[in-house]
Amino acid sequence: MAITIKNPEEIKIMRESCRILAHVLEDIKEFTEIGKTTKQLDDYAETLMKKYKVKPSFKGYQGFPAILCTSVNEQVVHTIPSNYILKDGDILTVDCGVIHKGFHSDAARTIMLGNVPEKTRQFVLTVKRALSAAIGKIKEGVNLNVIGSTIQQIVETEHGYSVVKELTGHGIGRNLHEDPFIVNFREISPGPMLKAGMTIAIEPIVAMGGGQTLTLDDGWTIVTADKMPACQWENTVLITKDGAEILTKL
Repeated sequence: MAITIKNPEEIKIMRESCRILAHVLEDIKEFTEIGKTTKQLDDYAETLMKKYKVKPSFKGYQGFPAILCTSVNEQVVHTIPSNYILKDGDILTVDCGVIHKGFHSDAARTIMLGNVPEKTRQFVLTVKRALSAAIGKIKEGVNLNVIGSTIQQIVETEHGYSVVKELTGHGIGRNLHEDPFIVNFREISPGPMLKAGMTIAIEPIVAMGGGQTLTLDDGWTIVTADKMPACQWENTVLITKDGAEILTKL
């Protein structure tokens, strides 16, 4: 699959798709509280899909059974919503995508519930800052590897956390996952040159401890091998001549 450049009409639809997703994630954040189950969040997401007249990107994708991925504490990604009751001090990453007029959007937010330990709070904010810093470095003419280099510099070199190297960002558009795949670490190759009209999902996925992971018996949920917290932040962005437009924000 080649990297696609979106035309003005496709970009318009991508903006719409991403804006709806930003509202969905904000609504879910406001709905989330200690004592609710992650399945309740997924049920609420289903009502939001109907409200905004969109379809979920994840449900049914390669057999995934839910609308949201709801990863708590040491769960890294792809956690199926369940009867787990959210507790004081939990960190919860909500990852979601929607399909609007044939185009996907994809974003993730990490929510801190109640009295999160200060070290964990700083970890979550650092991963969020790494995403913002990477987005701030890109524009037409920049090579893709600047994204992974920036993320790794902040989370590993500066703070001693670990990039989960097997999990990546990706291009996005008519398909949920398109070229290029975007690693969160520095590669030897500079990677392809970014061009205006590309739409990509950038998602640092980081472990507070080591970066080794295990997949649980459900075949989806990935957890840290050392049971230390993990965190993901993600935005879909549009490459422009002189920067990057964050599409998945209000």
